Amino acid sequence: MRENGTQYPYFLFMGHISIDTIIKNGITHPSTLGGSVSFGSIGLKTYSRDVKIRIISKCGSNNLKKHLLEQINKQQIDLSGVQWKEMDNTHFILEYYDHARSLILKSKSPNLEFKDIPIDIIKNPPDIIVLAPICSEISIEFISSVLEHFPNALIGMDLQGFVREISENGSVSYTKNIKNLENLKNIVIKCGERLVLKGSEEEMKLVAGGSEDLSKIMSEFDKFDLKGIYIMTLGEAGSMLIRHGCDLLYIPAYRSDGVKDETGAGDIYLSVFLYEYFLSNKSWNSVKKAASLASASASFLVEKIGPKGFKSRKKIIKRVKRANYIQIGEGKFT
Repeated sequence: MRENGTQYPYFLFMGHISIDTIIKNGITHPSTLGGSVSFGSIGLKTYSRDVKIRIISKCGSNNLKKHLLEQINKQQIDLSGVQWKEMDNTHFILEYYDHARSLILKSKSPNLEFKDIPIDIIKNPPDIIVLAPICSEISIEFISSVLEHFPNALIGMDLQGFVREISENGSVSYTKNIKNLENLKNIVIKCGERLVLKGSEEEMKLVAGGSEDLSKIMSEFDKFDLKGIYIMTLGEAGSMLIRHGCDLLYIPAYRSDGVKDETGAGDIYLSVFLYEYFLSNKSWNSVKKAASLASASASFLVEKIGPKGFKSRKKIIKRVKRANYIQIGEGKFT
């Protein structure tokens, strides 16, 4: 969106708004708002008020109570693209242990369909589209339609919802479906230079072919021979980025004032990175700056349970300037 000659990014987030019940150290916390679109949109609006955000989602009115959406509404995020159904909403049980987690899907909202996107969005296309599924609610066909109808949008893609497999009892694991992974690779190729792809170490490893060497995992994405940006988040070990023709980039994690909940750290990383990258000159040095701000943003989020630890860009810049990094595992990148 551009007003008075100034460029303000217009983001469109796509994916499920979920209910998250978090269990940590054996303690079950009250259910909170969850889903990548929730964390990404609230965090981004806190980071910068100069951004327009809309969400495309489907919600179940049986268990997603309106008070859970107060954080989204307070940020004046546009929910007119959200459809409500009389059914149970997407609901995850997340249990954390030693920086790892297990997930159980208790219920799921309907999948997204391209025909559900309001016509005014197609007529007034976004600058940036964030594809952020959490339980396979976005199909490859859906993405193909998005690419066709929004040919000029920067595409942010979070791998997690594309590579998950959910059993009959709701347990979540990584997919072993080779066809789905090949389809995903084809979409990556189709997105080309307008793609920013983010995944965790395990998710990126799955798409890259299973190497244990982090540099080799990233080099597999370089083989796409495209100018898209590929990001691997590594928790306390930082993150790595690559673009064809550029050196592999390592960004350390910033030290937090205590870690209470890691949920959503990757979501705010991707959102802040996309914002900064969109407004930059797209040089590799500007990518490094964007990734540093994204990493620092994530370091604030983990200090509180649920989508509450977000900070403004001004406060995040201060943490970046202090350069108080976590030193864990630096040797593994050499």
